Amino acid sequence: MPESIPASTSTQWDGEGRLEVLTFNLGEETFALEATLVREILDLLPETRVPGAAPLLGSVVNFRGKIIPIADLRLAFAMPAAEATVDSRIVVIETEAEGEVFQIGIRTDKVHEVATLDRDASEEPPAVGMRWRRDFVRELVRRRDGVVVLPDLAAIFRSLTGAGDSAAGQPSTVH
Repeated sequence: MPESIPASTSTQWDGEGRLEVLTFNLGEETFALEATLVREILDLLPETRVPGAAPLLGSVVNFRGKIIPIADLRLAFAMPAAEATVDSRIVVIETEAEGEVFQIGIRTDKVHEVATLDRDASEEPPAVGMRWRRDFVRELVRRRDGVVVLPDLAAIFRSLTGAGDSAAGQPSTVH
């Protein structure tokens, strides 16, 4: 049974306060996704724009005979567009929504490694001083080489459906 993006915004630390993640870059920022969500890491594939689709999920790729939507998290975090490089990859995750399992590709600038994060080094995003929507960030985790952002994919994807009060930047709730 595949792991799913949690409906809540809490991080699923293990009993020892650790979380295995795949780290990647968007611009100069390091992000991480739970390793249990990751199915594949792909070189970039030809993308087809989907007319009328939300920009965050504005294109699809044909991957092994399946059409997979591609998420551009740069848009969720109001980051400038960037050209693809030799390091750019698509991280395919598998998740569940409304009882249906599906795959989404997340475009990255560079994939780093599977790493273990410690709960003791994590903090909730600050109430002020964030340049990003606070409800799109579950936690910030300090590491020797900087800070890793754990995005709240559930909140980001819920914002596409208009669930919750996203205009006010408040965390939305699942009904």
